[in-house]
Amino acid sequence: MGMEKLLSLMAWLVPVVIVGSIVLPTMVRILREYERGVVFRLGRLVRAKGPGLVLLIPIVDRLVKIDLRVITIDVPKQEVMTRDNVPATVDAVLYFRVVDAEAAVIKVENFLKATALIAQTTLRSVLGQAELDVLLAQRDKINLTLQEIIDRQTEPWGVKVTAVEVKDVVLPENMKRAMAKQAETERERRAKIINAEGEFQAAEKLVQAAAMINAQPIALQLRYLQTMREISSEHTTTIILPLPIDLVTPFLKKVTTEAEKK
Repeated sequence: MGMEKLLSLMAWLVPVVIVGSIVLPTMVRILREYERGVVFRLGRLVRAKGPGLVLLIPIVDRLVKIDLRVITIDVPKQEVMTRDNVPATVDAVLYFRVVDAEAAVIKVENFLKATALIAQTTLRSVLGQAELDVLLAQRDKINLTLQEIIDRQTEPWGVKVTAVEVKDVVLPENMKRAMAKQAETERERRAKIINAEGEFQAAEKLVQAAAMINAQPIALQLRYLQTMREISSEHTTTIILPLPIDLVTPFLKKVTTEAEKK
């Protein structure tokens, strides 16, 4: 009798265990801190649930899991023509995250694909309106413009674009050579300007020195004595006998007078 009851109990227990093992996973979901579950009941949106334990009605409820962490997408290389008609190949990195799980599920079919395509078209459009010098020198400004435009278009989908970074700008080889030649020419121009400015300043100082010597003749004698000292301090076999300028001046005047008479 006891054996019959045990067999009868097992006959009921086995189907219950089998049904429970099938139904229980569809009833209970555990969501992590960075996950949200958008619940649909008979096709109608209920609400986003999580994190933690989420209970569902089997067969009736369906849960779509959404990750709220920052997602990184590599924007493929794009062929663009800058505003000054220079061809270039650029690529970028896009950082974004879902801030509204419900909108990310019901407002767009695939928010990952849609955001990536928006980034590609926006990249070509924005860089096509910028000149090459701006693209190379003002990368931060370009990144900020891209972020604002893409974020404005993805906002209805519950997607927030946190950053856009243009990674690389590849130019044709002939353009690279032209830019290198231009940079070399610019360096030569600056070197000539600096050299000319140095000569101009040196000439100004010489004029000032001549004016000072003309006003104070004693300064010329002091300079003469200083030059003699510098020469005598060097290791040389030349013998220099200092001769006061005052002794030579009368002879110079006489020679000058005779030359004028002739």
